[in-house]
Amino acid sequence: MQSELNKVWANCLSVIKSDLNESSYATWFAPIVPLRFVNNTLTIQVPSQFFYEWLEDNYVNVLRKAIDVAIGRHGLLEYSIVVDKGDKKNPPISFNIPNQVSSNNTFGNKKIEVPSKSPFQTTPTETLELESYLNPKYTFDKFIEGDCNRLGRAAGLAVANKPGLTSFNPLMIYGGVGLGKTHLIQAIGNQIKSDYPGKFVLYVSTEKFTNQFVNAIRNNSIESFTNFYLQVDVLIIDDVQFLSGKEKTQETFFNIFNHLHQSGKQIILSSDRAPRELNGMEDRLLSRFKWGLTADLQQPDYETRIAIIQKKLQDDGIQIDFEVLEYLAHTIQTNVRELEGVIISLMAQASLTRKDIDLELAKSTLKSIVNEQEKELSVENILDVVTTYFEVDMDTLRGKCRKKENVFPRQVAMYLLKELTNLPLKSIGYHFGGRDHSTVIHAVQAVSEAMETDKSIEKTVRKLYGRFH
Repeated sequence: MQSELNKVWANCLSVIKSDLNESSYATWFAPIVPLRFVNNTLTIQVPSQFFYEWLEDNYVNVLRKAIDVAIGRHGLLEYSIVVDKGDKKNPPISFNIPNQVSSNNTFGNKKIEVPSKSPFQTTPTETLELESYLNPKYTFDKFIEGDCNRLGRAAGLAVANKPGLTSFNPLMIYGGVGLGKTHLIQAIGNQIKSDYPGKFVLYVSTEKFTNQFVNAIRNNSIESFTNFYLQVDVLIIDDVQFLSGKEKTQETFFNIFNHLHQSGKQIILSSDRAPRELNGMEDRLLSRFKWGLTADLQQPDYETRIAIIQKKLQDDGIQIDFEVLEYLAHTIQTNVRELEGVIISLMAQASLTRKDIDLELAKSTLKSIVNEQEKELSVENILDVVTTYFEVDMDTLRGKCRKKENVFPRQVAMYLLKELTNLPLKSIGYHFGGRDHSTVIHAVQAVSEAMETDKSIEKTVRKLYGRFH
């Protein structure tokens, strides 16, 4: 009997090896133990429920082919799944499941009798508690919509309304630092948790996922780690770029990703760059990231920055003049996080000095938090250089006087702001009495054309430009 079992299994493996690469074979078939061969039914022992499901989901056709060759079309396959490895005194505990596919699409009826307390109910370890780890302050109501994030927010709402049922699975949100990625993906999780209380929503940073995986290796508890993540209905992974170069962690995440996706569970990811720019990531994982929708978050435009400032101040019950709002929105261009940091600093300064938040306080607060390079290339600094060189005062430079001796310095100032800063044209116009972007475009073109036809003007502009390089 044993020799017949070994022969049948050896014939199966011969077929399987011919269809798979060495890595897949070593991972999914080398650990299998043939148990018995009775009544044309081959019983194989697999180490876990996850292992069994993975074989059924990914290698059922290979197994059917192997059974056809080794036993014939009438052959059947049965799994014996280990649910308790046992110890020196107690033998392993397992139960059997017939394979799902045969020549007539059933290796047998999948009728499973499981004890009243399922052996697959995972008892989480201390580091893997059944908590969502979501911050309740991150909601859609507090996420200000603008052109910079409209696609991501709309996709996030669609996923929150029907998790796992849209084509946005996975949903990947990417963008630079401080643009609201964590806020958005947690807002999705919070809404799902509210609308679908029966779903297990889990938010975890890539760093935490990696640390949990390392601890699982150290404690010989990879199976418990994996089974825990297989319970999740909505998995939110923040900063997946940190998986780069971590081959074993990527492999485990790949397996978890596949299982959840095939089970109709929702996966939400964030990254600081687009999938195509994620170096050190396995191609098969990158291809999974592209299955659903990828949406980017960009730097907020002027109108969105105004709305963000207003919302933040309103939440704290503070009203300020619109000119202060304009100044803050025009001056802080980088990201939402820095903008919020400036607002907090401004409120703190007002509280400590017992002053109202006005333009003077806003300017003095910003001076204390910008770095030296930003000071050097600030709007005020550039305008100071221009007024000194052309011997005009600041009011004249920014005013509406149309005299030639005043218009040219103003145009040069606009040109330098365009070349030396990342300010949009609308923001540049704001610093010259609220002129519109078309005026700035005309000024930049006028200076550029003058530099091409008049060497003295080119020399003057180059000299001023050189002051900042």
